[in-house]
Amino acid sequence: MALHAVAQEYRQQSPLVFCLTNTVVTNFTANVLLASGASPAMTDLPGEAGPFAKAASAVLVNLGTPSTEQLAAMEEAVQSASAAGTPWILDPVAVGALPVRTDFARRIARQRPALIRGNASEILALAGRQSASRGVDALDDVSAALAAGRDLAQQHDCVVAISGQSDAIIDATRTVLVHTNGIGLTRITGGGCALGAFCAGMIAVHDDPFEAAIAAHGFYGLAAEKALKNSTGPGSFAVAFIDALSATDPEELKTLKHEELNHA
Repeated sequence: MALHAVAQEYRQQSPLVFCLTNTVVTNFTANVLLASGASPAMTDLPGEAGPFAKAASAVLVNLGTPSTEQLAAMEEAVQSASAAGTPWILDPVAVGALPVRTDFARRIARQRPALIRGNASEILALAGRQSASRGVDALDDVSAALAAGRDLAQQHDCVVAISGQSDAIIDATRTVLVHTNGIGLTRITGGGCALGAFCAGMIAVHDDPFEAAIAAHGFYGLAAEKALKNSTGPGSFAVAFIDALSATDPEELKTLKHEELNHA
């Protein structure tokens, strides 16, 4: 897999990523996209979401702080994206812990997302399996969610990404673990949510969502490693991470540590 080529295309094409995301992370997500080379669009107004989804390069649906109006805009965007062939990404934040978003996530997942990205507890819950979480934080390990990720990938014909100590990228026949040190991202708000938007941009520029998701997680993790070295705490890490996304060269993905697992 020429992962560096995916990141190079991302920089060259500067995809327009339409983000229907939560109010906690909007600014950080936009800055992640800008720093990495994409163009963000942040709106969740019914009546505008559908046309915007059709025109965008990719769409992110993040369920972090859903309102009734935002859920309507998300459904509108997903229907428009599906009809137009625009790739869309589902980030099922806190699914399993809260009933409204859980039912909504399971329903829209039937509309063929290119990628479902979440932590282990969210992936387990979305697949209808027992999970443990505390708010938006996972209490399950990535390894415990691999089978659930495969089920979702096969059921919805999509890629599933499970974030954790090592990130798992899964499709119907393949599983790859991406090894980077992203511990700094767990100490700030928005690290995982912005990763969903970054994945959307990578998927927009590459014809294989599986490879694009690996490239996105690898690039993001390498930038996080740089930021950790150049920071003294969570506040300076957040700033250093934005800088690192801008400074990281796609060629650095040639050094990415990753391994393919056999599907059971």
